[in-house]
Amino acid sequence: MRVLMVCLGNICRSPMAESVLQHLAPTWAVDSAGTGDWHVGDPPDHRTITELKRHGLITSHRGRQVEVADLRRFDLVLAMDRRNLRDLEELRPSDATAKLALLGDFARPIGEEVPDPYHDGPATFAAIYAQIERCCQGLITAYPDR
Repeated sequence: MRVLMVCLGNICRSPMAESVLQHLAPTWAVDSAGTGDWHVGDPPDHRTITELKRHGLITSHRGRQVEVADLRRFDLVLAMDRRNLRDLEELRPSDATAKLALLGDFARPIGEEVPDPYHDGPATFAAIYAQIERCCQGLITAYPDR
């Protein structure tokens, strides 16, 4: 299974989701990207790195922007919120093979957005981590043979 996690800037939610899913499903190919280009080449936000370390996870990810080729290369492209999902749908070429969905489609309540914690503190990053972990566990349950 090839999964791309997508948020706005690729420094908070999507690199966190990438690390969590890669930890939970080590045989899957997992990456992350942003719909915007503000943080291309940047490491994840320090609060994301801190929260990942709290759970024993590390990341070497550098921010990147979603490319049209990603919608052909990955099996599943998961947006953190509806705005990012809309942006992905607009970018999607007619020959895209990736399924587009919200990460929140894999946990209860179905379709829940993963809110952007950028303007908040460590407690919000901890809550986002818990939400992402719950969604990733649901994703693995939905695709057990991958």
